[in-house]
Amino acid sequence: MKVEQIYTGCLAQGAYYIVSENEAAIIDPLRETKPYTDRLEKDNVKLKYIFETHFHADFVSGHVDLSKKTGAPIVYGPTAKPEFDAIIAEDNQVFEIGKIKIKVLHTPGHTMESATYLLIDEDGKETAIFSGDTLFLGDVGRPDLAQKAANMTQEELAGILYESLQNKIMPLSDEITVYPAHGAGSACGKNMQKETVDTLGNQKKTNYALNQPNKESFVREVLDGLSAPPKYFEMNVAMNKGGYENFETVLKKGNQPIEVEDFENVAEDSGALILDTRSAADFHKGFVPNSINIGLKGDFAPWVGAMIVDVQQPILLVTDEGAEEEAITRLSRVGFDNVLGFLKGGFENWKNSGKEIDQINRITAAEFAEKFGENSKVIDVRKNSEYAASHVNDAFSRPLSEINDWANSINDGEHFFIHCAGGYRSMIAASILNSRGTRNFSEIEGGFNAIKGTSVPQSDFVCQSKTMPS
Repeated sequence: MKVEQIYTGCLAQGAYYIVSENEAAIIDPLRETKPYTDRLEKDNVKLKYIFETHFHADFVSGHVDLSKKTGAPIVYGPTAKPEFDAIIAEDNQVFEIGKIKIKVLHTPGHTMESATYLLIDEDGKETAIFSGDTLFLGDVGRPDLAQKAANMTQEELAGILYESLQNKIMPLSDEITVYPAHGAGSACGKNMQKETVDTLGNQKKTNYALNQPNKESFVREVLDGLSAPPKYFEMNVAMNKGGYENFETVLKKGNQPIEVEDFENVAEDSGALILDTRSAADFHKGFVPNSINIGLKGDFAPWVGAMIVDVQQPILLVTDEGAEEEAITRLSRVGFDNVLGFLKGGFENWKNSGKEIDQINRITAAEFAEKFGENSKVIDVRKNSEYAASHVNDAFSRPLSEINDWANSINDGEHFFIHCAGGYRSMIAASILNSRGTRNFSEIEGGFNAIKGTSVPQSDFVCQSKTMPS
């Protein structure tokens, strides 16, 4: 028996490849199927089942394409109603792969169809659980995403999740390995550990959600501090439930070079968003006017999903040369399939053609320290929790994820500084503000991590009444 965790860091997502004898199973595959078909071919095994722990919200699974390519059926837990052929398993139903077995444990709460898959080895020993979004390391799945589908409140769903954990997970042996669907950085939880594999026994000791004295306490603690889910989550659920365009078709359509002379016309005629995936360090020096910067070398796909409201939005790419296919692939993982093409030759080609360019005023932390005074306006786009831990004195906490709520309240007649932790998120914010005509600001290179080493006064005091400058 072989169990391989295939972890994708930018999505904090774990897929699983399991082999016994000449048969295999895959749990929660990513959109592009080649990594899995390559493994099947290398191991000379047949894919028998594709197990889905639930209808994912934060990424588009590869289940539909993989099933079409291999003939393997898709398996869901009880109550699932996909719009394509699938096996809807019963609670405690057992599936055989070679000499091992996978037992379906219905664990609703995160979603009503959520299932945990219990792995039973060749000797009949229960050895691992693939817990999906039911149980994370250090946390449990947020119970607020399926309210509409389940016609329940988040409190009711949290209560159901509590019962699932107590009745299906907690009675299992402490020696069992926990393989979750996500790790730290995923928006599907709030308190996940950086590790991606643990024992159930250790989770029973260290996971706050598994150590609540009763259901009421569990519901209160699990719901406390949940931020609003990204807007693309609902659209990803729909794609995972209803099916989607073949990934190879999406890649072929998007991987089209567009000449500099045509790029502006395509953007104007299609209403496309120009997405520049270069680093913040390169972007601020020069970019195609009205571009939005979300760097490929970072949490690219989740931030695209959080910033771009509609997965059907037409997109034109500006990338480092050779990075076009990676950008299209990572966009498709969160359902953004409508890429029209990319700027041929990248930004250098644009600049060399004599076309108009735009820039962001980026300054170092040392320069910020020199310019900072008691009347300086500072906008901190980190999470509220980061701001609460420490921040520049009198800075305004305005998380990047909420930029559409606060951007219009800025007085562009008054200069302000903007920063995040390291410069990735603040450049996203800067590019969005710039594209909307707000330009009277300085973005701080290195963010708060660099500011901490300067003389700029800092505090961990949070003023609840502080309002936006106007």
